[in-house]
Parts: sequence; C-alpha cells; structure tokens
Amino acid sequence: HSGSDSREIHRHISASVHSGSSIYHLDQRLLEKLSPDLILTQELCDVCAVSYKTVREAVRVVEGDQQILSLEPDSLSGILETIREVGRFSGAEKAAEKLTKQLQERIDAVSSRSAQARTRPTVFAMEWIDPPFAGGHWVPEMIKLAGGEDILGKQGHPSFQVEWTDITDKDPAIIVFMPCGFGLDETTRQLHRSRLPGPRDGLSAVGEGRLFMVDGSSFFNRPGPRIVDGLEILAEILHPELFGRRSEGRSWRQVATQPG
Repeated sequence: HSGSDSREIHRHISASVHSGSSIYHLDQRLLEKLSPDLILTQELCDVCAVSYKTVREAVRVVEGDQQILSLEPDSLSGILETIREVGRFSGAEKAAEKLTKQLQERIDAVSSRSAQARTRPTVFAMEWIDPPFAGGHWVPEMIKLAGGEDILGKQGHPSFQVEWTDITDKDPAIIVFMPCGFGLDETTRQLHRSRLPGPRDGLSAVGEGRLFMVDGSSFFNRPGPRIVDGLEILAEILHPELFGRRSEGRSWRQVATQPG
C-alpha cells in the first residue's frame, strides 16, 4: 500500500476484517526454524499487529515448549507493567525495573511541569485521517498529563471513527495528526492527499494555525518505552512556554493550513 491514501487503506482493511481474514501472514517455516522460547504478541488490535489468536494457531505446529506472552495495556501504567512482565519472562527483570523507574520519573516530570500551565487547551488526537478516528487507549491520558483536554477520545478504550461534524461541533483548539502506523514523512504525504477543513470551515485550530503532525508509529501508536517520548512531544506542542520546542522538525511538525 505504499501508493495508497488513507481512505484506500481503510477500505481494504475493513473489507478484510469484515470477511474474517487476517491482514498478516506468519512465515511458518521461519518460525519453525527459529524455534523461539518466548513469543510476544498482543490482543489490543488485529489491525495494528499480529493477533494472539493467529500466533497461537501458528505455534501449535511448532515443536517445543514456547511461551506466548500477550501484551494488551490500555494506559501508561499498563505499558510500564508490560515492560516489567517482559523483563520477568526474558530474564531481564533488573533491567526492566531500572527502565520503568526512569520512564516513570519522566512521566512525573511532565505532569508536574504541565500543572503550572495557565490554560488547558482542548485537543483532538486524530489516529487516522480518512475517515477520521479519535485516538484511544493511552492517548487521552497522555493529553491530560501534557496539560490538555481530549475532547473526543475515550481513555482506556480503542480508537473509533468520527465524522468531521463531530470535530467541528467540539471545535478543539489544537488538532494533532498521529495516524496509526505512519512515520512523520508518510503522515505529511497523506495529509497532502487528503481534503482537510480550510479556514472557512470554522475550526479554531485551522483558523489559528494550530494543526500539528507527529510520528505516530514511533511515539504514540505502539505501547512501548517510546510512548514517554510521545508524552514529551505532546507537552512541547501544547505548552511551548513551559517545555520549549526541542524536537520540532525531527519528531513533529506544524501543518500548513489549506487556503480558503
């Protein structure tokens, strides 16, 4: 799908999921050859990564005593706990504890500084562009910790499709594009291909030039250590007066609004 726009990708995936077929294929021969002791998988989303069910069925035909660890956090604390769990299962418990302690300290530092903000801007986190999806799971929590208020996302729940009228009705002060699976450059290309609201559509974020795009794949969509980088990126976007803009251009960019 390197040449497809987000609408075409959505249509293909929806058709595959509706028909009951997986959008991933596991290399059975390679899995047998590698014969891993530990397999990490997930049950959060069949679109984002290979599902637990698919992995479990594949492992049935692999000889050995593999352990399958299914990770499905829906919050920042849950993400830290899965890191500890991977540490316990992989013999790296001390390293996992050290890492999660460092990550928690960074989370607390963002939360403490954002509490000094004079305002808490309303935010819409867009996890897919066309059709638009509201960010879910840990994203609303990240926005809150960074000093904002998520106006559509539901903390602890999966992302879900919304209409542009839902967005305009809420009129967020800031819109952050973080499409699932896309890096910053691909997000830029997808935005250029999409029809976004213009200044005449009445959205405050558009009129005031407060549209931003981030590297969703690296820092927002995946429940791993770099989710804390994502929190720090959000803090820069929402409150530059407190956090500066140290990663602008590298991890996030401001979106030029469409004319008229």
